[in-house]
Amino acid sequence: MFARFRRKRLHPVLRDLVRETVLTPEDFIYPLFIRSGEGVKNEVASMPGVYQMSIDSAIMECDILKSLGIRAVILFGIPDVKDSVGSDALCEHGIIATALRALKAAHPDMLFVTDLCFCEYTDHGHCGVLNPELETVDNDLTLRNLAQQAIVHAKAGADMIAPSGMMDGMILAIREGLDSAGFSHIPIMSYSTKFASAWYGPFRDVAESAPSFGDRRSYQMDPANRREAILESLEDEREGADILMVKPALAYMDIIRDIREASDLPLAVYNVSGEYSMLKMAGKAGVIDYEKVMMETLLGFKRAGADIIISYHAKEAAELLR
Repeated sequence: MFARFRRKRLHPVLRDLVRETVLTPEDFIYPLFIRSGEGVKNEVASMPGVYQMSIDSAIMECDILKSLGIRAVILFGIPDVKDSVGSDALCEHGIIATALRALKAAHPDMLFVTDLCFCEYTDHGHCGVLNPELETVDNDLTLRNLAQQAIVHAKAGADMIAPSGMMDGMILAIREGLDSAGFSHIPIMSYSTKFASAWYGPFRDVAESAPSFGDRRSYQMDPANRREAILESLEDEREGADILMVKPALAYMDIIRDIREASDLPLAVYNVSGEYSMLKMAGKAGVIDYEKVMMETLLGFKRAGADIIISYHAKEAAELLR
């Protein structure tokens, strides 16, 4: 006798009853890119449907998100002035601190996560203070600045801090900084396994964060390394991270599953800009059914082990899930 798996697939209600993985609007965190000005909503050519927004536009965008059941956003700042250390990110009057105060006042029921890094704020586009001799980011000097940046965000109202720079020891430094400033209640969602990926290209258009020289391979992970990827996340867990993350997501489903099996912490994935734009362009060209491929892709992240999905598709997906 052979197994008859199709018995459970014939009736649509039974298919729903035995479905193992479910996608909901509550699974999503939506990225917002904030810049100064009023009434600003600039669409990014390489990322159709994604915008740079002024604070007032972002406040209105949050109304739309809530109507779709999305109650969490992650904020990225685009400062007017950049310098060698990313001073805007360390200032209580910087773009993100200012945006946080306004957004929290307008939407106290939402979760505001802040991306903690310096690539958008430095004139060289790298993720911290540079070591000129090694021509890379100075790890330990940058740790001090990350702790200061986290405190600025927490004071402005951040509900969760998400460090993305891949500095060794960053979770411990940020945790100690937050705790010493009276913010022991603020969770950290670490970009714990972040690869030096070619999938980030369009993000650098919207965030205006392309490196002025070289690349980020001296601090972001080699895409070829699986065992090291697991160790990176487990180390961040040991240092005190509350949530782990794999970035990018689509080409790293094996890593998502590996970390899911190695850790009991909640696991996020970042469905990055290149993944988003690839589906957008393929749909526009008529080579895929965009909505079906989008939903299958997002479901795949959940099936692989993700609890949280950061995605530019979130609004469209939530609309389809209503």
